[in-house]
Amino acid sequence: MSSIVKWKLPKVQLAPMPVAEPATKPPRVLHRIREVRRQQGISLRSAAKRLKMDVHEVRTMERETSDLPLSMLYRWEEALEVPASLLLADDEEGLSAPVLKRARMIRLMKTAAAMLESSQDEAMTRLVSTLVDQLIEIMPELESVNAWHAVGQRRSLEECGRIAERQMPDDWFVNPSIYG
Repeated sequence: MSSIVKWKLPKVQLAPMPVAEPATKPPRVLHRIREVRRQQGISLRSAAKRLKMDVHEVRTMERETSDLPLSMLYRWEEALEVPASLLLADDEEGLSAPVLKRARMIRLMKTAAAMLESSQDEAMTRLVSTLVDQLIEIMPELESVNAWHAVGQRRSLEECGRIAERQMPDDWFVNPSIYG
């Protein structure tokens, strides 16, 4: 009889093979609405007013990856007073020269208007007034541009602040712990 030898193989723990995860692409940039709005010197609240929408909705739409319907892009075109084509993302180029020039002129006019509002010296007032007139001569649409706001943007009498939107119950002051 032949003898059969039984071999025991040592148990070897193999490390799990790393699973290649599919490469996740960064979300595609679809538009540059926020960038253009900021370049134009328009606040989020002003944009919301122009669009007749809530600030939170406008902030969500401004995300460069948010997919907007064409009708909404045209509403943004009117609100920002720029061609819709300039709101669309283009990987190779930044903002076009005319849009950048307009944004710079608006910022310059806002600064000049703020200086005119705060000027107390007669000579300075004349000088800044001349500057404002010259800016309007170069770009007539600047006539409707207001000065920079000192602190935030003032609300009209018809608008209410967040405190009016988020009212607290009367008994909150008596027992605030039940409202967590």
